[in-house]
Amino acid sequence: MTELDSRLRAVCDLSVADVREMAGRHEYDGMVQDLSPEGVRSGLAALGEGPLPDDSYDAAHLQIFEETVRVQFGELELYRRSPLDHLNNLDLATYDRDYAPEAERTAAKHAHLALWPEAVDHAIASLDRLSAPVATALLGAVRGLATGVPAGADEHAREAALKAHARLVEHVEEASRSGDPDASLGAEGLARLMGAGDGLPVDLGRLAERADAERDRLMARLTESCARLGFAGRPPLDVARELVRQHPGIDDVIDAARIGTEKAIAFTREKDLVPYHDGECLVGIAPESRRWSMAMMSWAAPGEPDAPSWYHITPPDPSWPERDIEEWLEVFSETTLPAINVHEVAPGHFSHGRALRHARSDVRRTLMSMAFAEGWAHYGEELCVEEGFAPEDPRFEIGVWLEALIRVTRLACAIGVHTGAMTVEEGARRFEADTQIAGPAALSEAARATFDPTYGRYTWGKLEILRLREKARAEWGAGFTLKRFHTAMLDLGSPPLGLLDRAL
Repeated sequence: MTELDSRLRAVCDLSVADVREMAGRHEYDGMVQDLSPEGVRSGLAALGEGPLPDDSYDAAHLQIFEETVRVQFGELELYRRSPLDHLNNLDLATYDRDYAPEAERTAAKHAHLALWPEAVDHAIASLDRLSAPVATALLGAVRGLATGVPAGADEHAREAALKAHARLVEHVEEASRSGDPDASLGAEGLARLMGAGDGLPVDLGRLAERADAERDRLMARLTESCARLGFAGRPPLDVARELVRQHPGIDDVIDAARIGTEKAIAFTREKDLVPYHDGECLVGIAPESRRWSMAMMSWAAPGEPDAPSWYHITPPDPSWPERDIEEWLEVFSETTLPAINVHEVAPGHFSHGRALRHARSDVRRTLMSMAFAEGWAHYGEELCVEEGFAPEDPRFEIGVWLEALIRVTRLACAIGVHTGAMTVEEGARRFEADTQIAGPAALSEAARATFDPTYGRYTWGKLEILRLREKARAEWGAGFTLKRFHTAMLDLGSPPLGLLDRAL
């Protein structure tokens, strides 16, 4: 692992949790980011010092990320509005990844835990604009941090950490009762956050129109696929709600994901859809500290020695109420799990992670646009439909359309909630009208918009990739192939959407 250039390091110092986890920059192990007001001001002041990279693309990529952290921490001061940055700062789960010898990771985890009191002091000093909706939505996650505290840590450090954690919980609980009832960033704030993060101007009205058009296209495709399965004339979402009830049992979920992973990797290799087919992807139950996520990719990060990537699956706990178990298992239905597999593994996140390891500069290996990363994996789902994955079983494409309808509804909901055009309750009703989810699950999805305002990134990134693909077809003519197009994008790492055209 090469030492970071000072200008790149300044950006990473304002994104410690992300670059440690996603890029594998383990010089940050055992450390917390100073998220106090003074610490943030100091970090912002250090940005932009020193020469830019000689490569013009890398220079532009780095400058976009410098602007990103200026907007997040300087203009919008999100670290004062939401505990999300502080949660990531305290999170110890990253050390459960098998990227280094266990003793080394355990020592880093204990060093990190010893810094919890300091990090909590900074969090409480900063979180003076925490709204009631955001506090309420994230209160469970804040409380859940305590489950990650290792039993084997030094007794005094453990006690100090848990006392600090209790103070943070109390602060967030108070905000949930008395915080500002309005969590919106406003239209200007949301457009600035999205635009700065990906280096392009954002017209929220136009983007909302694109979301509606995409919703209509997906619903038409879902209707066609349900008809192919023998359900012509029936409301497609009613069909979908029946299909997701067909799922493996608790003890069979991991095996179903493992079989699906093998199929996804074999298909991606057979069609030669990505530049690299190397590496190993294992499938297993998520570490206890990560079981809040139903399915996630933990890749061998580009800054780490090569090792197997892990596709982690979390089956429901058998002790849960029967209804909760059933709702959780519906995510792993025979209709939806295959789409999740290609998203998380191949040609999705696992394939992307392999390409990142081959990227030619630290900028490209370290600074990742999540709109591209999630957009790429989401694009990969429909790409598999186009290329004939499981052509004999319409349930695969039905699952792709269902996942896509959830993602496009997130985009519409984020825009609606933060521009004031939609309440969270109205957002939940839109999820119920446009997707197969309902009730508490729909409300939870809508509430996520309050603390994750860019969670429409899946659809936004996918739409930008599709736009560029049509441009590449037109410009390259007979020279266009999917492999050439995908390689051109992935050679840029995880590029900001505003730089995607550089791939051509």
